Amino acid sequence: MDFTECYADTVSSAAAAARSGCRRQVRRLIESGCSLDARDNRGWNALHEAAAAGSKGCVQQILSAVAARKGAAHFSRCGDYVNSLTHEGESACYLAAQRGHLSVVRLLLKAHANINQLTNDLSCPLYAAVDNGHQDVVKLLVSRGAEVDRTHTASCWTCLHQAVYKGHSDIVHILVNVCNLEAHDDHKISPLFVAAQYGQRECLQILINAGACVNTQAADLATPLLIASQEGHQACVDLLLDHGADPNMACSHEWPQLPVHAAAEFGHLGILRRLIDVTNRTCDRSGGMVSPLYVAIHSHQTGSIQLLLEEGYSPDAQDCTQTLSFCSPLSLALFHTDNKNSCRESLKLLLAAGATLGAEEWTYALATDRTDLLDLVLEHRWISRPETFTTDCSSSRPPQEKMVFQLQELRELVCVALSHVSFASCWLPVLLRAGLDPSLLLHPHMLETADSDVLNSLLQFVNWSTLSPALKLILERRRAEKTWDPCTDFDSVPRLSHICRLKIREVLGPDLLMRTNVVQQLPVPSLLHDFLKFRDIQEPSYVHPPPSPVINRVQRYRSAHQHRHVL
Repeated sequence: MDFTECYADTVSSAAAAARSGCRRQVRRLIESGCSLDARDNRGWNALHEAAAAGSKGCVQQILSAVAARKGAAHFSRCGDYVNSLTHEGESACYLAAQRGHLSVVRLLLKAHANINQLTNDLSCPLYAAVDNGHQDVVKLLVSRGAEVDRTHTASCWTCLHQAVYKGHSDIVHILVNVCNLEAHDDHKISPLFVAAQYGQRECLQILINAGACVNTQAADLATPLLIASQEGHQACVDLLLDHGADPNMACSHEWPQLPVHAAAEFGHLGILRRLIDVTNRTCDRSGGMVSPLYVAIHSHQTGSIQLLLEEGYSPDAQDCTQTLSFCSPLSLALFHTDNKNSCRESLKLLLAAGATLGAEEWTYALATDRTDLLDLVLEHRWISRPETFTTDCSSSRPPQEKMVFQLQELRELVCVALSHVSFASCWLPVLLRAGLDPSLLLHPHMLETADSDVLNSLLQFVNWSTLSPALKLILERRRAEKTWDPCTDFDSVPRLSHICRLKIREVLGPDLLMRTNVVQQLPVPSLLHDFLKFRDIQEPSYVHPPPSPVINRVQRYRSAHQHRHVL
């Protein structure tokens, strides 16, 4: 390399002239003995500058001069100079192809430029031309035998991958005739997969017409249909389905994820609607599968949740404890609602659709010092009197058109409540106001462990003089141990007024009495309305330290779940 020439701006005189495209100036400098091999701080020489500038005349002048000097010691062959590389590994041919200088590329190839020379980042003249959309240069390089299936970049993409990614459909037309349509990158992603991922519908159509597989799978089993559904490319989804893409192909190693899950997760409702029509409903309830409702709830996509429920997906999907750590969509919704107040719409939709509340769901609502979740549940469900309970959640509803709790749901409610008596000062007033029969809570465990205020509040909703001998014995023991400070009224027979309101409650039913205006319709003085609705009873106050996260209590409840004998 010739370092004899000094230049202030790091560019040799010949290179500067070549950059400007001034052929006459280049010729004069060559004739004056100016070096053509001097490089700047990027490793560029005069030929690199001329090729990048697209000056065919300067390139010809430089190549002619090099050929005339090839007997010199530092130019053993003209080909060495033509294929000299910059510090980035770029040849003159690469620079010309990158910028779309067709005539310069043709001239350099005639001078024996290496058509497949790789740069430091594994690019080549063809890849550079493809990347920048130079169709004529691509056509020339392909016709001259450029390697079309070589992998480039750190992701091992071929030229066809890159053409599809950039949406250069004219170049894709050229390449599909010479390239491997199923070439994979390091994640086993094919060019067709790339077209689906980036919404390149025209390129996708070309690849399909050329015979590319529409059900190809990446290393993680994702399909083009899955990725197009995830990214929201409706036109690509429609095209893939119209050409045989399988919407029921499992697309994950962890659980059988389908394209319908991806559409639901990201809220692409048009795509979701199309996929619902073609997806096998076994994903909704079958064991080992995961309902799309789960992913829609997890990503807080209320539009997806509503559409799935409207289209018949069950609010009581399969138990996914082993897969997702949640036993039902409602349990997942309660978990998110407990941690994020803005995610209540999904819970409301599930409750309105009739989702069943089991032990785990009730734990989220009861095992906490907050009552907002319990209030939300009771806004959508009606606690009816025991003799009207059925096993059908769609049974007759009260005027408010709310669903009635199933018998099993109420059993689970009482069991969970008795398992979390430490929070009774929070949930007891809410349940009693909602019309829960207080006799359901007159259980030995409740009387043995409840706080004094809670116990007093509960007993004032019943005729304490008619308690069973076993329960009275528990109360006497607690009184002797001074763990219960009873109200003074408990030492005497209940007042007639209290007996009367208990009878009215029994006749009307606690649900109608507590949750409707039926009292106002009774022929009694208005001053008695609050008394008949037990509003004179003081609610217990919560004095416990802040509880641990509900999810921890749910896990403990799972590991030690025992039903108490109730109802």
